[in-house]
Amino acid sequence: MAGMSAMFRRTPKNPGERLVTLIGKPGCHLCDDAEAVIGKVCGELGVPWEKKDITQDEELHRQYWEQIPVVLVDGAQHTFWRVNEERLRKALAQR
Repeated sequence: MAGMSAMFRRTPKNPGERLVTLIGKPGCHLCDDAEAVIGKVCGELGVPWEKKDITQDEELHRQYWEQIPVVLVDGAQHTFWRVNEERLRKALAQR
């Protein structure tokens, strides 16, 4: 049975297979703070990341305008408003 449990464990993804998305807008100081943390963590771990602007995307604006900045990890919401460096590192080390 020990071999069976190994089959169901999640294997960690390679850093290049992960994606962090920062959803924000220009002129947002919290977005700038989030970008600094994401840039640092993703740069150190070799994880790609992207920025999306809610002023350029009606659906993102509708969904997230009260929460920006919003951070997604692999498409799932990780956090909003403030990004904790250690929490982001742990999320990227999982899966």
